[in-house]
Amino acid sequence: MSGFLVFLVCFLAFLSPLDCKEKGLVPDGDLLVLTVATQETDGFRRFLRSAKHFNYTVKVLGRGETWEGGDYMSPPGGGQKVRLLKSALEEIQEENRVILFVDSYDVVFSSGPKELLKKFQQAKHRVVFSAETLIWPDRHLEDKHPHVREGKRFLGSGGFIGYAPNLKKMLSEWSGADSDSDQLFFTKIYINAEKRKSLNITLDNKCRLFQNLHGALDEVVLKFEDGRVRARNLIYDTLPVIIHGNGPTKLQINYLGNYIPNLWTFETGCTFCKEDPRPLSGLQKTEFPVVVIGIFIQQPTPFVSAFFERLFNLKYPKNRLKLFIYNKEYHHDRHVRSFLESHESEYQAVKLISPEEEIDPVAARNIAFDTCRDDIDCEFFFSIDVDVVIKNEDTLGILIELNKPFVAPMLTKPGRLWTNFWGALSADGFYARSEDYVDIVQGQRVGLWNVPYVSHIFLVKADALRTDLKEPDLFESATLDPDMAFCSKLRNKLLLIVVFVRLQGIFMFVTNMDTFGRVLSTDNYQTNHLHNDLWQIFENPVEWEERYIHPNYSKIMKEDFVEMPCPDVYWFPILTELACDHFVEEMENFGQWSGGGNADTRIQGGYENVPTIDIHMNQVGYEKEWHKLLLDYIAPITEKMFPGYYTRAQFDLAFVVRYKPDEQPSLRPHHDASTFTINIALNRVGTDFQGGGCRFLRYNCSITSPRKGWAFMHPGRLTHYHEGLPVTEGVRYIAVSFVDP
Repeated sequence: MSGFLVFLVCFLAFLSPLDCKEKGLVPDGDLLVLTVATQETDGFRRFLRSAKHFNYTVKVLGRGETWEGGDYMSPPGGGQKVRLLKSALEEIQEENRVILFVDSYDVVFSSGPKELLKKFQQAKHRVVFSAETLIWPDRHLEDKHPHVREGKRFLGSGGFIGYAPNLKKMLSEWSGADSDSDQLFFTKIYINAEKRKSLNITLDNKCRLFQNLHGALDEVVLKFEDGRVRARNLIYDTLPVIIHGNGPTKLQINYLGNYIPNLWTFETGCTFCKEDPRPLSGLQKTEFPVVVIGIFIQQPTPFVSAFFERLFNLKYPKNRLKLFIYNKEYHHDRHVRSFLESHESEYQAVKLISPEEEIDPVAARNIAFDTCRDDIDCEFFFSIDVDVVIKNEDTLGILIELNKPFVAPMLTKPGRLWTNFWGALSADGFYARSEDYVDIVQGQRVGLWNVPYVSHIFLVKADALRTDLKEPDLFESATLDPDMAFCSKLRNKLLLIVVFVRLQGIFMFVTNMDTFGRVLSTDNYQTNHLHNDLWQIFENPVEWEERYIHPNYSKIMKEDFVEMPCPDVYWFPILTELACDHFVEEMENFGQWSGGGNADTRIQGGYENVPTIDIHMNQVGYEKEWHKLLLDYIAPITEKMFPGYYTRAQFDLAFVVRYKPDEQPSLRPHHDASTFTINIALNRVGTDFQGGGCRFLRYNCSITSPRKGWAFMHPGRLTHYHEGLPVTEGVRYIAVSFVDP
């Protein structure tokens, strides 16, 4: 209602302006929100965003001042905000002005001034304080508090509303120090019956205006309705206007603040995710911000070579990137060196900490931060653990454009609900599942989420490292891993500062607005082979498939991408060239090739009718992995090509054969001891060898140009009598499996 209409209604009703307001006719324009913020933290920006959403008029006190109001290391403070409020009220002369005073770093509005003022008027008091279940800071005053029939009994100083004259009168008694307790000051006024009556003070016992979360977490749930998000108090069935994460409830206000007010709804999705972006499009390559990328190798990890390939493929100017590589593992030294030999010159700078330097992981991460802090050109630090699989080449640019002090891409592990963030914490500070966790992981809720823990990968602004995060021991802990220690210290500085979150105040955001990649499993990773990644078909099947299964394999089932060069002989792609090379190199590294004689102790009975120079898969410990390859990738094709036949891909013999002109150039005609046989070419005719191939005698049909990585599949017994054609030059390798013997 406009001020003129209020005046007109009051005039016609023969009411004074003050009496008129007490009848519930306070105009929105008479409300002024006062808050104290000495620093512009993420929490403060969240507060202002919610105020702006509902068109509150806000005046911020204390900007630029040094905070002297105490913290969790000193006795309860907050007196500084009382001093600032008292001074601000002296400038307000309007007797009809309604003042809302609230904290800001841990507060969000969930509704607008009209509802706030209506509920204030319905309280029928001139000053209304928020209420709490727990008494603080002096428990000895508990008995002095007025009893209430229903609701919360104790005063909370983080939020109150009242008419300016009453608040002035209340604060006129303040003469304390900045470090004195504001809550104790207001409490002593409230428990004094005479002062309480004189100032006309009451508490918002049923959380109609204010919801303090401390001691009330089980009472509060999110309420989604008609495109709006509110917090609902289940005990009193009220919808509080102001939500305050007082005391040790900073993580809970962060959770609620992901939604309230309307930051994310089912109808709109995320409404603030593109707020204040830092666009990179249109910039010249020399204008891109300089980023230090910290790469951390702390344990034996699969697919490290693939990691560096993806790192190189990030769509970001290489001359604006500086690499900090920490490698603790000698096993991966060759992978790092190979990458640097090929690409080091393309980056602006590279710093390598190798295993010989014996620097522990905690120190390495601190050094990495210092590398960015001390570099005047560094604008961002991008931390990546080597078990991260970045599938989105735009990841770095996407994170920079979000323009947050700290942000991480959401990564998953295939087939699991595991991610690189926690939605909540247990009582002992470890993982707990938030109500929205599964929806976020499964993409039912997409946005930018303020979370209590992030690992494996994140982007942090260099300005934050030089100011709020300038401590040299952020990763230090006697009991926690470096990432847990880092997040714990950020969290604890939010949790333990009861009155004001004046320090860090840096939110850890995770985004699932794009698909970024995954995290590898390092469980059971062994380093006793030449190409250990071959053994990862169980632990990391997605990565294994991308690395080792032919890119055209998927066409087999969809597009009939199978050839039949001879009757009932099916030819199709199965392995990548890299897989072929790794199998050959693995066997040659093992080196224990059979002699090619009939006597063979490796097989049942000890006698081989048609011997070859070979190494069996079980000799290199690969029989389980090979069976899974046959079961997952060959069996479906078998069932497609031979309708009605279903296989479990069992085998007694699976081996790699080597043909050389001066060793064993060919193989005499024979039947295979199998229902069907798989024969995979592991190298290339015309390049690696000359001659070779396979001839099926019954059909007088020869295949003399096998393709590397492609497989022949043919019946083994009865019909497909065949021979290996002579190799005239070089060395030919094939992988053979006698399936369902």
